[in-house]
Amino acid sequence: MAPTFTTFTEEHEVLRSTLRRFLADKAPSEAVRRSMESEEGHDPVLWRRMAAQLGLHGIALPEEYGGFGGGPVELGIVMEELGRVLLPSPYLATVALAGQALTASGDDTAKARWLPAIADGSLTGTLALAEAGGSWRVEDVAASATRDGEGWRVSGTKMFVVDGHSAGLLLVAARADTGPGLFAVDGAATGVTRTRLEALDPTRRLARIDLDAASAVRVGPEGDATRYLRAVVDLVAVALAAEQVGGAQACLDAAVEYAKVRVQFGRPIGSFQAVKHKCADMLLQVEAARSAAYRAMSVAAGEPDELPVSAALAAAYCANAFTHAAKENIQIHGGIGYTWEHDAHLYLKRAKSSEQLFGSPATHRARLANLVGI
Repeated sequence: MAPTFTTFTEEHEVLRSTLRRFLADKAPSEAVRRSMESEEGHDPVLWRRMAAQLGLHGIALPEEYGGFGGGPVELGIVMEELGRVLLPSPYLATVALAGQALTASGDDTAKARWLPAIADGSLTGTLALAEAGGSWRVEDVAASATRDGEGWRVSGTKMFVVDGHSAGLLLVAARADTGPGLFAVDGAATGVTRTRLEALDPTRRLARIDLDAASAVRVGPEGDATRYLRAVVDLVAVALAAEQVGGAQACLDAAVEYAKVRVQFGRPIGSFQAVKHKCADMLLQVEAARSAAYRAMSVAAGEPDELPVSAALAAAYCANAFTHAAKENIQIHGGIGYTWEHDAHLYLKRAKSSEQLFGSPATHRARLANLVGI
């Protein structure tokens, strides 16, 4: 069992500060808007630089597969900083979903086949679990996997797949004769139809994937892989929680800065009690969300038996905190906060989209209550 971290190390802080400077230079607001409106949905040049210059794609991958040997803590730091700027990129899908699923699989063949390409940025991937109802519960998986000689064939429809329209590798949760499992499908394989969905959040693209007897390779444990898949979903929830903390902090920073410079009745609006209360409440929620996310990152790194509880708590709280901060940011900005030209609406759209992405806060709270016996 790996030790949990109690505080960030000097290396962690260097990672954070280096990435923050990189994003400030390469991903200002105007660059984010260009990327989200482009055909690719992200900046391919920036994607390659993130891999080649900073090694971000391999930050949480084992060294033997081209990674840097980090884990959920290091990945969480990166996700938090990417969330601050709403960077449109396949990072969540490729590194936090596909990369973590492969790393946690215990499948050395699969790791050797795909992780090096993820680490160097030449392969994008994603995890396809949710179906028509939007549930991320492993028990609700209905897509089917049938044996075909030495391989498998997967059929079914997956919904709300993050960057599923362009991912080179699809890791599809499907139900085999022995129970749920994970199956790797080439995104360009025969029998795969991908449709980009109209999404609320323009900075993150979602897709519908229809599979008709698509050729697949099994990844991870044989037999009933429910426990493994649940662990993967928890790891994904922790990564998203870290991203939500970054977005919430950005909303708080923007609101406080505007409250200092916007003058009404001859004084900054930040001096009014109502605005002070809004900012103070935002701060309280953001700091509480940060504590929940950091605790979940620590548990994911070293206490796997405690991960379900920490992941559910962080997923529920961080989602609500981000949405609250995004709404209050718009309120404090007043009329300008509602305009397309201001970024406040982009943060609200990311917050509301992320709130439902891997299970709603209500779903996570219900699971948490069940886990602790309430």
